[in-house]
Amino acid sequence: MEDMKVPAHVAIIMDGNGRWAQARHLTRARGHLEGVKRVEEITQAALQAGVKVLTLYAFSTENWSRPQDEVSMLMRTLVSVLNQKAKELHVHGVRIRFIGRRQGVDDHVLAAIQSAETMTGANTAMTLNVAFNYGGRAEIADAVKALALDVKAGRAGLEDISEETLGRYLYTAGQPDPDILIRTSGEQRISNFLLWQLSYAELYFTDKFWPEFTAQEFHKALAEFAGRQRRYGGVRS
Repeated sequence: MEDMKVPAHVAIIMDGNGRWAQARHLTRARGHLEGVKRVEEITQAALQAGVKVLTLYAFSTENWSRPQDEVSMLMRTLVSVLNQKAKELHVHGVRIRFIGRRQGVDDHVLAAIQSAETMTGANTAMTLNVAFNYGGRAEIADAVKALALDVKAGRAGLEDISEETLGRYLYTAGQPDPDILIRTSGEQRISNFLLWQLSYAELYFTDKFWPEFTAQEFHKALAEFAGRQRRYGGVRS
């Protein structure tokens, strides 16, 4: 990867676990477990490629409306994976951050999240953002509310409000915006994900379901990114 332009920030919508399982007459739970394997594989591939920030859309604010048994299984899986894998990621210098709202999340899930974040908080090799209980519109609303409270308290003035200022109140404050968004399963939409941050990102869509999205597929996406000419209002890079 030394001679290839590597994106600093890769964002991924991991889609298609259920459809992958259905096509193989397996349970949705099996699809999600296969998806966890790809999370491990792609995180390692991103780290080895030199990606500095990897953001994975794991659980949206809308996902709470799924069947309760499926939601419960996803929460158990999240806690189990964090308990098993956070130390391994810590050894490799990966900082784990969860972006999204914490309200309404069960205490045992929050405890696992906070433990992983605390353990890995000083790491610098790569940041792994897990978008959990996340919605792009909710993030912008939360940022506006926090900024408004600072204006009300006199910590900021109306004349100070700008795109740059608001960006400092987002969940991803201090991080570069994504260079590329990858979405699996053939869907071609961003589904309320990083609405502010994806303004100038390259978009890469693949028909592969997430359990099929191997490190080889990830490198294909990086190679296509490296070959694109990026334009920011007419300026190429």
